[in-house]
Amino acid sequence: MIDCVAGYHLNPWTCGIAKFNMILARHLGLPVVGIRDGALTRYRRPLLSIKLSEFSESDAADLDAWGRAHAGCFELFLHAFDGTPVEQRLLAAAARVSVANAELARTLRPARPDLQEMFCPGTILGPQRYQRTDLSVFTFGMAHKIRVPLYRRLRDLLEATGKSYSVYVSTALHENTSFDGSFVVRFEELQSIFDRHVYFMGYLSDTAVYNHLIDCTYIAAFFEKGLRANNTTVNAAMESGCAVITNLDGHSPAGLVHMRNVIDINCCDRLPDLDETRRIGLAARDIAHTRYGWDQLVAQLRSVVRL
Repeated sequence: MIDCVAGYHLNPWTCGIAKFNMILARHLGLPVVGIRDGALTRYRRPLLSIKLSEFSESDAADLDAWGRAHAGCFELFLHAFDGTPVEQRLLAAAARVSVANAELARTLRPARPDLQEMFCPGTILGPQRYQRTDLSVFTFGMAHKIRVPLYRRLRDLLEATGKSYSVYVSTALHENTSFDGSFVVRFEELQSIFDRHVYFMGYLSDTAVYNHLIDCTYIAAFFEKGLRANNTTVNAAMESGCAVITNLDGHSPAGLVHMRNVIDINCCDRLPDLDETRRIGLAARDIAHTRYGWDQLVAQLRSVVRL
């Protein structure tokens, strides 16, 4: 019997096979182990659930050596097969081989007549229906910049309204960054803060973001020090007439005033009612278009050029 599920990528946020392996391991009651993890040597019959094209050249070579040393002592679940020498040797060395679809089975059965044709069930981790609520908060921004303490404050303010609420979380990544373990922990912290009220949206197109801005009650955007004038997230929300909950400091854009055209979480003892919220959103749209819009930026650039 297999005693662990071994995979290459382990982050279910960024890899479909990693998500598949995590759910499979839960159903089997087994741990997930990284193929590059030294802990793999503690298991007597791991199931390698892999797609070798995802491996770096050096990691594929290491797996090749491991497979030769453990011939007959591991099982293989193949999600794809490109016919490389390493794949062929793993195919021959595995005690049992399973493949994820009929095409793979037809291709590999001549080499492994005993292989099992399998499939991959759905991998939706959070099968939640959106619940209609009195208030909705949309928050989006760059990964690794989630200010958890301010979200706790936001939750307290939402709870104090006595109204039902939902929080929709989207995200993005800077180039050369990734969804690492600390990022996943932050999202899990948000889930622990908002519990059943939170929905994770992942990446959204500009069209999807715009529709959330139009439909939500508030947008929440929190920063390490305070809002800056070059934060396009907040500027887009204000242009859309959305009431923004954020944190201000002495370097925040001039003209932004708590409860006039923005909501400063650090000064807020209550969330505004819906009429006040609409007024704040309209005032935000006004200052965004008259002071921080594209026309104003272009005019200033042309003025500089003339000088």
